[in-house]
Amino acid sequence: MDDALVRVGRALRAVVLVVLAVLFLIPFYLLLRNGLSSERDITSPEWTFVPAELRWGNVRELFDDPSVPFARSLLNSALIAVATTLGTLLLASLAGYGLARIPYRHANKVFYGILGTLLVPAAVTFVPTFVLVSSLGWVSTLRGLIVPTLFSAFACFVFRQYFLGFPRELEDAAQVDGLGYWRTYWLVVVPNARPVFAAVGTIVFLGAWNSFLWPLVIGQDQSAWTVQVALSSFTTAQVVRLHELFIAAGASILPLLVVFLCFQRWIVAGVERSGID
Repeated sequence: MDDALVRVGRALRAVVLVVLAVLFLIPFYLLLRNGLSSERDITSPEWTFVPAELRWGNVRELFDDPSVPFARSLLNSALIAVATTLGTLLLASLAGYGLARIPYRHANKVFYGILGTLLVPAAVTFVPTFVLVSSLGWVSTLRGLIVPTLFSAFACFVFRQYFLGFPRELEDAAQVDGLGYWRTYWLVVVPNARPVFAAVGTIVFLGAWNSFLWPLVIGQDQSAWTVQVALSSFTTAQVVRLHELFIAAGASILPLLVVFLCFQRWIVAGVERSGID
């Protein structure tokens, strides 16, 4: 009787997982199906699971469209996301390590001040930041898109909490060998903190890749468009190019899937060790 109940429970779990997997994959199917369809197939009231003709030429049409520099937008998003991720990891990890390990009488006050910035709505700092970037002449430049987003209070918080639980024995051994805080950080702490770096880096990368409002305001020239801004240009008051929008959305997701698949193991380990809820 118990074995039968166990088998039934496993079967139910399998069914639930299959249903959830199908529901999860439906948006990806729609992107692929509509992206390879004609406008008539997309808007037709008679739905077909697979369109009568798969138009692979839609991919070439997307990248050859002179009104939307999609390839340039993908490159810009990649450069911005990678630079923002690397810069944020460096600054936030250094700040977190300093707050957690370097003796300083006002360390807690500084930490609480950093946490306090999380309570400030982004809309409050948006205009002053734009004025500053504009005064520096960074509008429609990668500097204007990257530099203002480099420091993350959330990332600093995560690193600080992680380094508080970092084994002091490793740092003590490094200090015995004559290493200071800087070399201890680079040679001991960073190599042993790869999971939290991967977890925070993935979160920052996703945020930078999916950012829309700031790139829309700063990237006023087409040469500075990101992929999210390019996607919005396929739907305007004059024309709606649905097949290009769907195939472009699918292309914009691929880098995120690659990042997640490559760092999945580190992400899970980093979340477990850093205490991210």
